[in-house]
Amino acid sequence: MPITFADDNTEYEVKRIGGNAKAKQHLEDLGFHVGSAITIVNKSGEDLILKVKDSRIALSRELAGKIMV
Repeated sequence: MPITFADDNTEYEVKRIGGNAKAKQHLEDLGFHVGSAITIVNKSGEDLILKVKDSRIALSRELAGKIMV
């Protein structure tokens, strides 16, 4: 399921990253890799704040929807 449908404050494992090559590369550059653990910190309006490793990253719902957990 896309991370946008996941529950807050629950750790998930990235299963797949969708989208075109540019979107995939951008997400990988931010630290989202298959097998990595991510947590939704906050869903505010059109953005999601995700915790990956020791960083918090804000992504649009559109871009976050490409992360499958």
